[in-house]
Amino acid sequence: MNWLDTIIGWISPEAGARREAWRQVLAEQRHYDAGDHRRLNHGWYATNQSAEYTDRYSRDVVRARSRDLERNSDMMNSVIGPFVRNVVGKGLVLQAETGDTDLNREIEKLWKVWCKKRNCDVTGTQSLNQILRMAVRRKKVDGGIIFVKRYTAGGVLPFKLQMFEVDELDASQVLPKHKGNRVVGGIEYNRYNAPVGYWIRQYTLDGMTTIDPIYLDANDVIFYFSKRRPSQLREMSDMSQTVTRIRDANEFMVAVSVKQRIEACLSVFIKRAIPTAGIGRGSAPSGPRHTYDGKTISPGMIKEMNVGDEIQVVNPQGQATDAASYIKLQQRLIGAGQGISYEATARDMSEANYSSARQGLIEDSMTYAEEDELLADVLDEIYETFIISAVLAGALNIRDFWRDKDRYFSHSFTKPPKDWIDPSKETVATKTALQTGQKTFKQIAAENGQDWRKQIDDICEVIKYARDEHGIDLGGVILGQKKTDGLYADEEEPPATGQGTAGTVPASLPSEPGTGEQQPGGGEDGGEDEDE
Repeated sequence: MNWLDTIIGWISPEAGARREAWRQVLAEQRHYDAGDHRRLNHGWYATNQSAEYTDRYSRDVVRARSRDLERNSDMMNSVIGPFVRNVVGKGLVLQAETGDTDLNREIEKLWKVWCKKRNCDVTGTQSLNQILRMAVRRKKVDGGIIFVKRYTAGGVLPFKLQMFEVDELDASQVLPKHKGNRVVGGIEYNRYNAPVGYWIRQYTLDGMTTIDPIYLDANDVIFYFSKRRPSQLREMSDMSQTVTRIRDANEFMVAVSVKQRIEACLSVFIKRAIPTAGIGRGSAPSGPRHTYDGKTISPGMIKEMNVGDEIQVVNPQGQATDAASYIKLQQRLIGAGQGISYEATARDMSEANYSSARQGLIEDSMTYAEEDELLADVLDEIYETFIISAVLAGALNIRDFWRDKDRYFSHSFTKPPKDWIDPSKETVATKTALQTGQKTFKQIAAENGQDWRKQIDDICEVIKYARDEHGIDLGGVILGQKKTDGLYADEEEPPATGQGTAGTVPASLPSEPGTGEQQPGGGEDGGEDEDE
């Protein structure tokens, strides 16, 4: 209240109260509900700080808790697994695109050899695909991982990779190696906040003691992590949004498990109606008495009791009726927090049909696409260094390489295809997309993890071998056409695997036996959706 409100309230308390009430009403109309501090938001205090200032004090704790859940929580691993399986999966296949077919094959052959663990890993323990799977996992749990390019002998090329965990960055370093730079969290930055060097903590083999850190130039380091704010300098665990919910679900399941174990127990109490002898208790009953010490109930047991003894059974009843629904809700929220569906998190398809499962896969693939793009940047830099090392080592003879490096760096990586939910429907959808020009044969081959040139060569090789060696004409079978007057012509009914003329690229190729039958209605689903 200001001085005027004080005077008005002193002269007329009613007028002062009315004035204050109107001020509060107007204040509510000028502000966000999410910004007030009244009853519903009481105790919710947050401040605006730079990303590094916000992350610095929680980074190590969140990472440690995420690692603890990774070691002990099945639900945590059910979230990490889909990212590892879908981003790397069975592995990534290189397709060189230099414009020279022979050179492409030579590069791809050399790359395949280099990707073996003895050639690409400085420790000789992991192949490149295994390194990439580990990198995706460490990014989800730790927030990131560090690739270091090492130039050493002992492999097919003098180039290998060494991996460091993010907590090996020496945060105790504060003095920059170059004047005018700054060191934050073990990384040296220039005035534009671009990293120029990394201080890596060194451990002895027992992992207990440290020795002097080493300095790595940024040109030899690939820091794989997600940057979510311009002021962010280092990593933060991708699981930070969901670790508390995962722990809650784990603690709930432990409590339910203990409760169920207790309720499953059967106890027997012996109630003695006739007390033992003593002063004021009368005389003891005649005959021998039995003791029940150490006795347990066994199947088919017949046991005579003492005179006057009575059995009272404690048989706890009850069950965790709400546990399943609670855990299902938690898994939905955990999956949503990571951008994937409940089915991907829980591996529960009981409530899914073909359409909902396919829509879920499409949405999930968009989440994985972000990780694909980030990992592709890492692979591009590794591949370019691989090419340079191969040229310098004489493994590749490219005369004009230094004049046209971008041409020889051109490449792409493909992943082997996933198994289809409904192969017949997917095959019809692929055929329709090809025939209507929505996709090319090259695109379809890439989606199936195949080199389109090699796929055509394989088709021609099969047809030629069948005709020349065994006198069998497979052209119509593979191309989906019948032979008329020496030529292949379209059938009256659309064939299962595509149509065209002899000598042309087939409209579509069967990926699995018996998956190329025409479905009524055509299109992607081949008709109305149905529950699977």
